[in-house]
Amino acid sequence: MKLPAQTEPTLWGAVAGAGLVALIGFGFADWHTAGGTATIGKATANKAVAAALAPVCAEMFKRDANFSANLVELKKADEWARATYIEKGGWGKMPGVAKLDTETTRSCAALLVKA
Repeated sequence: MKLPAQTEPTLWGAVAGAGLVALIGFGFADWHTAGGTATIGKATANKAVAAALAPVCAEMFKRDANFSANLVELKKADEWARATYIEKGGWGKMPGVAKLDTETTRSCAALLVKA
C-alpha cells in the first residue's frame, strides 16, 4: 500500500508533537502518573496523621511522672535522635498500633522542644 507523499511528514510531526506535549505536561505542568499520585497522597496522609497525633503524644509526654528529667534528656539528644527517644518512651502510642511512625515522633519532639 502506497501512502501519499505528505503522509510521512505529517505522522512524524504528530509523533513529535505528542512527545513534546508529554514532556511539557509531566515535566512542567505538574502532571502525575497513578503511582506518583499515590505516593503524594500517602505522604499527605502521613503528614495529616502526624499533625493530629503529635499534640496527643506531647500531652502524654507531659503527663509522665518523670516529665522534667525526660524533657532534659530530649533536649540534650541530637535532632535526629529525638524521634527515637519519643518512640522508645512509648508516648503517643495509640491502642492497636505497634509503633508510631517517624513523622509523628518528629512532630511530637518538635512540639516538646519548642515549648
